[in-house]
Amino acid sequence: MSETKIFNLQDKRSEAVERKRRNFERVLFDDFLGCYGVIDEHGSTYPIKLVDISKDGCQFQVPANPRNETKFKTGNDITLRIYFSKNSFLPVSVKLRHGSEYIDDRGDAHMRYGAEFDKSLVSYRALEKFIEFIYMYADASCNDREQHKVYFL
Repeated sequence: MSETKIFNLQDKRSEAVERKRRNFERVLFDDFLGCYGVIDEHGSTYPIKLVDISKDGCQFQVPANPRNETKFKTGNDITLRIYFSKNSFLPVSVKLRHGSEYIDDRGDAHMRYGAEFDKSLVSYRALEKFIEFIYMYADASCNDREQHKVYFL
């Protein structure tokens, strides 16, 4: 007797939307907005790359630096500056929840951190609207699968 698998279409749709959201985040952070950040800690700044973002928190990575073995401790509060332009940023306070070493596709070493947002700050309300846009975009957008050509007359 063969087993019959029952698929929950809502779960499959949710998974597809989540994959689309994460892909959009990567394109957005890397190519579209030039969104980037730094850790602002005791007068020193450390560049970060945003990897993932949600309403509750974010994941980011810090390039490993053999001359400076600064590793941030789980449970500590740190301030991130999330830049959307060259000269302006949103200050966001986060609590580090976990950290681990990460090697990217090029073989470069990083520390990757997961952090929870402090939602009581005014700046979080602006960031929350941006995150809502990402969620809504992932839910409503369509993938273009055709080759479009532009003809000049």
